[in-house]
Amino acid sequence: QVQFVESGGGLVQPGGSLTLSCVVSGTTFGGRAMAWYRRAPGRQRALVATIDGLGLTNYEESVKGRFTISRDNAKSTMYLQMNDLKPEDTAVYYCNRDQKYGVFGSWGQGTQVTVSS
Repeated sequence: QVQFVESGGGLVQPGGSLTLSCVVSGTTFGGRAMAWYRRAPGRQRALVATIDGLGLTNYEESVKGRFTISRDNAKSTMYLQMNDLKPEDTAVYYCNRDQKYGVFGSWGQGTQVTVSS
């Protein structure tokens, strides 16, 4: 069974930074297109960033230039470096396969990011 374990969230002031991690188990990680998603209060889960098996990345417009997605295939781990955080980035962040290829049904617990002064 595929498992995702997200970590690294927390409370941060506007303009601050956080790095999220996602450890993946139960499936082949290397070469698989992966993604970060987030669910803001009162909203549906939305795509934030993607990274394919070659390391090519893509970002949702509002996070371009502030967030960086990366992966370490040897550790089956994906990261999301978030800089210049804004209150509108407040959400629970999740990782899964890139939705273009179909997400796995077993979502992790996510990690809460709260941006507030």
